[in-house]
Amino acid sequence: MIRITKASVYNFENALRGARNPMNSWPKIDSYYDDNGHYILGENDLALAVKLCKAGSDHRKFMRQILVSVDILAPLYWWKEFDTYKVGTTANSTSTMHKIHAKPFEPGDFSHDQLSTTAKEALLSMINVLEDARKRFNATKDKCEWYEIIQLLPSGYNQLRTCTMSYENLFNMYHARKTHKLYEWRELCAWVATLPYAGELICGIG
Repeated sequence: MIRITKASVYNFENALRGARNPMNSWPKIDSYYDDNGHYILGENDLALAVKLCKAGSDHRKFMRQILVSVDILAPLYWWKEFDTYKVGTTANSTSTMHKIHAKPFEPGDFSHDQLSTTAKEALLSMINVLEDARKRFNATKDKCEWYEIIQLLPSGYNQLRTCTMSYENLFNMYHARKTHKLYEWRELCAWVATLPYAGELICGIG
């Protein structure tokens, strides 16, 4: 499973102004803020942005200055792949090192929507083992019990991270992962397509 919430997109104005620096073409800026505070790209600015995106990564540097902050809840097996994109991204996660013992283990803490009935039974059994170890650790503070939790924790355990990245990061993710066999990637790419001007600047660029 993957859950994407609290998304914010910002710095369009500064990024597009900077994109005009090489040709000193600031008088052509025609973007503006609407009554709701949204930055609306004018015809001139959007055409320039699309042209630069199509010209390749060296020319679309402004995309690295359009920033996105978002909360993502996803299983550890997906985060291992997301970490491929560490350059230019920052994430603060909930901590398995410090807080794994702070609450009871529950089925909702794990991605299990693709499991068979037999596999779900195995997961429930593992949750009971983890919960017993958690209770023992809280009672004794014996680090061996803590290690038992850490080393047994399934890769389907869901972790929350607050991520900051750029449209350039999202461009790379979208085109590399939009047909990935992990549906979590396909859902992330579908979310990317809903961001402001993603259709023109990310999804529509081959």
